[in-house]
Amino acid sequence: MIGMLTGRLVVKRPPSLILDVGGVGYEVEAPMSTFYDLPETGATTTLYTHFVVRQDAQLLYGFGTEGEKALFRELLKVSGVGPKVALAVLSGVSADEFRAAVRTGDAARLRRTPGIGKKTSERIVMELRDRFAADAGSGINVDTDTACFGVARIEARAALESLGYKPAEAERFVAAVYEDGMATDQLIRAALKQVMR
Repeated sequence: MIGMLTGRLVVKRPPSLILDVGGVGYEVEAPMSTFYDLPETGATTTLYTHFVVRQDAQLLYGFGTEGEKALFRELLKVSGVGPKVALAVLSGVSADEFRAAVRTGDAARLRRTPGIGKKTSERIVMELRDRFAADAGSGINVDTDTACFGVARIEARAALESLGYKPAEAERFVAAVYEDGMATDQLIRAALKQVMR
């Protein structure tokens, strides 16, 4: 798994860019929100990445913040939403605007994004509203990319879901054990101990 790349920015051609990491050029697709904050070509930059292996391709998606990457992964869990649609969403609205639209049920706001129709926007709102509401109810500001718990909570929940737990169960176990300042790996371990009780 390639989780992060730091290297020299060689090419910026939305939606893709090339990052030279130790003489290897990684082609990465990124949302416009990431492109807006990229330095000039030739400068060194860091991208948080999501690696996808398909039967016909290996694709790398890059993001300027861990929060953006986590939101991209949440979108991929929505039925019928693939990487291209998730990139379009992140290109069309900020992370804060997206979460606000989901929490308030504003599917019309999401439909303004190219490639997002009525059914897809409603499905996104329906499937993500409970997760975002749980995050908001926790008192933690997950809209801030630097909020460690926001990213840790999403990653820990995703880890439990990959082990076969339902989203609501994963959220319950993670919320039950969180303590201020916990890193993702600590949160996962503590949640798994909670599961075994």
